[in-house]
Amino acid sequence: MESNAFIVRADDPILVTGAGGFIGPVLVDRLLHRGFRNIRAFVRPSSDLTRLQSVSSNYGGGALVEVIRGNLLSREDCMAAAKDAAVIFHLANSADKSFANAFMNSVVTTRNLLEASLKHRGLRRFVNVSSFAVYTNTQKSRGRLLDESSPLEEQAGQRRDAYCHAKVKQDELVIDYSKRFGIPFVIVRPGSVYGPGKAAITGRVGIDTFGLFLHLGGSNHIPLTYVDNCADAIVLAGVTPGVDGEVFNIVDDNLPTSRQFLRLYKRNVRWFKSVYIPHFVSYGICSLWERYSKWSEGQLPPAFTRTRWHAEWKKTRYSNEKLKKSVGWVPAVSMAEGLMRYFESCKEEQRA
Repeated sequence: MESNAFIVRADDPILVTGAGGFIGPVLVDRLLHRGFRNIRAFVRPSSDLTRLQSVSSNYGGGALVEVIRGNLLSREDCMAAAKDAAVIFHLANSADKSFANAFMNSVVTTRNLLEASLKHRGLRRFVNVSSFAVYTNTQKSRGRLLDESSPLEEQAGQRRDAYCHAKVKQDELVIDYSKRFGIPFVIVRPGSVYGPGKAAITGRVGIDTFGLFLHLGGSNHIPLTYVDNCADAIVLAGVTPGVDGEVFNIVDDNLPTSRQFLRLYKRNVRWFKSVYIPHFVSYGICSLWERYSKWSEGQLPPAFTRTRWHAEWKKTRYSNEKLKKSVGWVPAVSMAEGLMRYFESCKEEQRA
């Protein structure tokens, strides 16, 4: 590793929160692969460390992966985790669907980490791992490009999506702390991250809520990013000089359409019956569902709304040009190879 190529040295402490999740162990692997030797992996007390331990065991030569179990809602735990950290990769989030818990585990935890970094004063970059969920996608013509300049969801609560609401507020908090206290930051927004260990088909392809798979994506391109490619992009966004204050979307090259993805899944994993719902029909269903939910005062949960349709099923194009030009990222795993690995892992999980 060239010492002048990045903003941190090989032995500088680097904190990774959410290190026991889907992306976390791969991110630790990519840091070690690039020569960083002092990794602090923050995990929940109940986390399964099998994948993380497998990664750390592959590297010798003085590499240190220190596992810290704790709760980011605890300011004391955050102080201990952030001590002397040169870069913080903040991946931790909550899968809870309630607004209160999503806010607590995304926004409050982030505030605690930012406050801890102010106490230690050695932070060179805070990398907030956000999501495509923050984009509104409602004020753009059909087929228009979604990139880093696209509008964000201003009224996330109306989307009835706790994750979206929490991620929007989390991004706002990071930017606010940068303005008020000078914390250097980068925000990365992965699309649909896929790979071994995550068998579920993304909802951007369709849903099986009603016992039958409803294919809603059609000819839409799915903003997929293979987990290894995603982790490498996050690493580069965290250590490359000259990108403070930037936002980067993470999607791979050669994105498949929803229809192509579903056909390949059925061919390589398992066949199941699906019904294609044209875009104008799915939009109409979401509109009626939303109105009935409001009229019935919540007797029908607002699971399908027009804002969700725009966010997940509206025909959209995506770009990774900014990421490539700014940090030199190139997806090392091709779409064809990534899908092959993913399908094989899905088959193995079914056989288990």
